[in-house]
Amino acid sequence: MSTVYFAAIIGGDRERGYSVFFPDLPGMTSAGDTLQHAAEQAREGLQSHIELMIEDGEAIPTPRALDDIAYDPEVTEAARVLIPVAIPSTRFLRVNVSLPEDLVHRIDAKVANRSRFLAEAAEKALSE
Repeated sequence: MSTVYFAAIIGGDRERGYSVFFPDLPGMTSAGDTLQHAAEQAREGLQSHIELMIEDGEAIPTPRALDDIAYDPEVTEAARVLIPVAIPSTRFLRVNVSLPEDLVHRIDAKVANRSRFLAEAAEKALSE
């Protein structure tokens, strides 16, 4: 697994909240009530977005440097940040598993990405 950093543009202010977009990933957006929350949400959303791209067989674009991204006069920028994302070294394989219904509900109540949770749990169990 390798880590790459995608540039994220955070726009907005304290009163209205903050939105995040990734110039190298059209359509990938996130948001938060504070700058901190917006950056945290962006990281989580980016990881999920990249995982779905890999599952769908899409190529991951090479991220540009922050300095290479032009400023848009229509966007009120609050910050430009680099968001790290882990890129798996292998492709994802879609599998069908059977789990007790109550376990699935408990997992879904705790995490936003069930597949990632199960993969991380398996990695942890196998490393022990």
